Amino acid sequence: MPKKAADARRDPRVSLLFSDATGSGIHDPSMVLVQGIATVDDADLDLNRARYERDSAAKPTGPTEQAPSGTAFDWYYARLYIDVRPMRVYVWRKGDLGAEPDVHELDEADTEAAQGLPAPPPRPPGRPPHWNRRLEHLGRRHDTAVLSFVETDGHPFAIRVPVDADRRAKVVRIDAEPHGVRLLPGPACLTAHDHHEQLHWTRNFQVRGELLQDRDGWLVTPQRVLSGFELPPSGAVTRAVLNLGKIRRFRQTAKRERERRASGPGRPSG
Repeated sequence: MPKKAADARRDPRVSLLFSDATGSGIHDPSMVLVQGIATVDDADLDLNRARYERDSAAKPTGPTEQAPSGTAFDWYYARLYIDVRPMRVYVWRKGDLGAEPDVHELDEADTEAAQGLPAPPPRPPGRPPHWNRRLEHLGRRHDTAVLSFVETDGHPFAIRVPVDADRRAKVVRIDAEPHGVRLLPGPACLTAHDHHEQLHWTRNFQVRGELLQDRDGWLVTPQRVLSGFELPPSGAVTRAVLNLGKIRRFRQTAKRERERRASGPGRPSG
């Protein structure tokens, strides 16, 4: 799964949103958005794998068994780390979208990494609207989703908002416009996810489309629906069938990355 790292290497402006405290034990959690500059650490996959195994074992949800040895499970354990240098932080106290967020701008010296960055990429050509039955979980199983779009300075902006799928109109409506946030029409993503408190199961999918405004408020016209790597609350057979094709692709990618690194020095592709 090197695409995220390749994207960060191509344009290091990134954002991290902390908006789901399930399993943390935190009551009335704040929502925090960090905008910053990314650097990719993927020069030594063996060191990264060892680091990931240590980090996973130290967590309350960490594995109870030792990770498999060898490269057969590189598709999962040989991680590509992305370090983010914060530039701006938004805090919504108690996750209240109706209140102005606290905005913390870091010192000017900390923005040097942002100098000389390319202009935001041009808008890609739009796709025709596409409806997927999984969208009907929005507003039902998933009453909120993370809305992401690109600001005028090229930084992605992300915020968790209440959503509802309008099957008749084939759009996803944003049920409440966040206070103190300027939404921008254009390419956008909605990410829906939920998980068990101890990560016994996880579900997620992403909706890519256009963020627009009509007389009823803001909405996203879906153009593509992508499922992530999921472990739904079901049996092992169902999970295996759901992820078999993805695991094959991940293994091919991991093998290709190992072979490319073994062939000689060169700039990592992500």
